[in-house]
Amino acid sequence: MKLKKLAFLTTLFVAVSASAIAKKEPIVILKTSEGTIKLKLYNDTPLHRDNFIKLSKSKYFKGIIFHRVIKNFMIQSGDPDSRNPKPDSTYGEGGPGYDIPAEIVATHFHKRGVLAAAREGDKENPERKSSGSQFYIVQGKKFTDTELNAVEKKVNDRLRLNTIQRIFEAEKAKSENNNLSPEEFKNMINLKVEAEVNSTPPFKISEERREVYKNIGGSPHLDGSYTIFGEVIEGMEVVDKIAATPTNPKDRPLKDIFILNVKVIR
Repeated sequence: MKLKKLAFLTTLFVAVSASAIAKKEPIVILKTSEGTIKLKLYNDTPLHRDNFIKLSKSKYFKGIIFHRVIKNFMIQSGDPDSRNPKPDSTYGEGGPGYDIPAEIVATHFHKRGVLAAAREGDKENPERKSSGSQFYIVQGKKFTDTELNAVEKKVNDRLRLNTIQRIFEAEKAKSENNNLSPEEFKNMINLKVEAEVNSTPPFKISEERREVYKNIGGSPHLDGSYTIFGEVIEGMEVVDKIAATPTNPKDRPLKDIFILNVKVIR
């Protein structure tokens, strides 16, 4: 009886250990020409996690540059066209030939150090699908309450404008078929916009996030619009160093900063 109980406990321990290992978040070492950044990938964004691991293991990122750098905002890479970069070229359109469905998780936000997927804008990409390879790491900055209030207003104004444009495009053909006058069409659009805006909660930064943005920093205006799938756990000083590099008017560093290697260690 004791042997059976011991065997059961051993089996249970192995099962629990295996489960714990399975839940561990993958760790990736991003070696750049300016230093090393260690990243943790989130398990609740599995499509992005697995894609980043796949590209890393295939050496897809090796030899490409950080093609877009904006101090106090973010550093961006992942464009395969930037391998063997030309001095006067602008990058940011390349990729592996596929997009990734959005995995925008409500609990993730653009605090300093998060890893997120770049994408095309809402007009061309209303589903907010991510680029198959391009990513950015947030450097961000610290905000005051007044600045965060301004961010909320700016985001809500942008969302309203996007709603107007989307409804306008959807209803334009219908109005022509129904022979609506310009005034009737305008009134119809306004009614539909107001109905949708009033039924949708406005963008608001919670008190908990405000504390993070005020004391640690980040880029709050991106919240809810891009897939965040990891974060820096070591090497933010390297991110800061890359972000501080001088750039041209199109935000490309004057001195090319390369990804030398990406290694998945767990």
